[in-house]
Amino acid sequence: MKKLTVVPLSTRDNITVAALDAIKSADRLYLQTKRHPCANAVLELGLDFSDMDDLYDAAEDFDKLNEAIADRLTGGDSCVYAVIGDLGAAQAEPIQRRCKERGFVMDVLPCVPCSRAAFPHVSEGITACAVNLPKRLNPELPLIITELDNRYLAGEIKLRLMEYYPDSHIVELALMGGDGRYSTESMELFRIDHRDDFNELAVLHVPRLEFSKRERFSYYDLVETMRRLRGRDGCPWDREQTHESLKRDLLEECYELLDAIDEKDDDHIIEELGDVLMLIVFHGMIAEEQSRFNDLDISSGIVNKLIYRHPHIFSNAVVHNSDEVLKNWDALKAKEKDYKTQAEILRSVPKNFPALMRAQKVQKKAAKAGFDWDNAKQAFYKLPEETQELERAVESGEGVEEELGDLLFTAVNLVRLMGLDSEDVMHGATEKFIDRYERMEQLAAAEGVKIETLNLEEQDKYWERAKKSRK
Repeated sequence: MKKLTVVPLSTRDNITVAALDAIKSADRLYLQTKRHPCANAVLELGLDFSDMDDLYDAAEDFDKLNEAIADRLTGGDSCVYAVIGDLGAAQAEPIQRRCKERGFVMDVLPCVPCSRAAFPHVSEGITACAVNLPKRLNPELPLIITELDNRYLAGEIKLRLMEYYPDSHIVELALMGGDGRYSTESMELFRIDHRDDFNELAVLHVPRLEFSKRERFSYYDLVETMRRLRGRDGCPWDREQTHESLKRDLLEECYELLDAIDEKDDDHIIEELGDVLMLIVFHGMIAEEQSRFNDLDISSGIVNKLIYRHPHIFSNAVVHNSDEVLKNWDALKAKEKDYKTQAEILRSVPKNFPALMRAQKVQKKAAKAGFDWDNAKQAFYKLPEETQELERAVESGEGVEEELGDLLFTAVNLVRLMGLDSEDVMHGATEKFIDRYERMEQLAAAEGVKIETLNLEEQDKYWERAKKSRK
């Protein structure tokens, strides 16, 4: 039985004893190329060999090149094939096929990988090819990146790493010289693509970064941070919290996020989104400790919901516009929740919504069932009727709260039918009041008067002046 022994070469100082023995005892020795520094370890032995450089020079493409190499290797008796680095899949496949056809047994010897040859002092961590980095990195483990073979790729890797590491994080870049040995250079992360001498054997070592020194963190880091805060030796306040105690915090943080969005301040939006996300993780952590559910249940639930309610994306449903998307969404939600009546749909609007928002949401759902005025004018003419009923309730002293609610509910209906949002309208009115009050104070102060020292009639005069000045 003829045998083809593949010997991978890394550096001249890292050839295994088995590899040297195979090379020295070979009746037929082939080098993948004599033009690479890694070949020096074989050239210095002074052995007879053949190489594939002529095939590289003549081949029209890599497929034909690899077929030609396979033919040459299996064209005689047993041989040894010394390759640079690992035998890639593109070259291995035709060689394996030709070995099977011509009665060869193929044996690939182990070698010291380039990552270990370049950085023998790094004994743990993650090693990955530059074009196949893990989706999620853990900066607390050393990272070795191989095959960083060009400046463009180095730039891409730099940007990816800077999502986790500071720009100034010190890394080590190892490049193989003409003598077949690695030399390393330490530099700041942002500088790794400031050079042009990369090759397929370039290796980058990114040392671990302690948690306390990091500036960038992922969602999973947030989960682990919250787990630590809730742990046995964690923060007393965090350990005391429950779903119920955090309700008000979640509501307040959501409102603060809305303010940040209105301000169009990205830094503020980032901060408030973080606060909201922290509370979501907080709730998940509490439930996990009680063996009720965990963060995976939360993310699985929302992903499954999105897939189910977007059949036009994940299935074969067809929609033509966003209105049809929303109609499908409502129908699928009703089916999913198993609503039997329209009243159940109305009651599904959360009671913890702000009152104006809940009123408008309920009205909108009722309108979808056909229970609605035809236009805003009809709702507008309903206002005097509700005002009169309120007036009678005030005079009698009975049902005032109920009639006030009816009046407000009708006003919300008018806002909705005019295509506006009741929360925005009320917010605008409140802001207008504050602006006028501020102007009233300024007018009084310009005349040496403090507004709080005046009676209502005197304050009202300044109010009217403030109103006119704003107009």
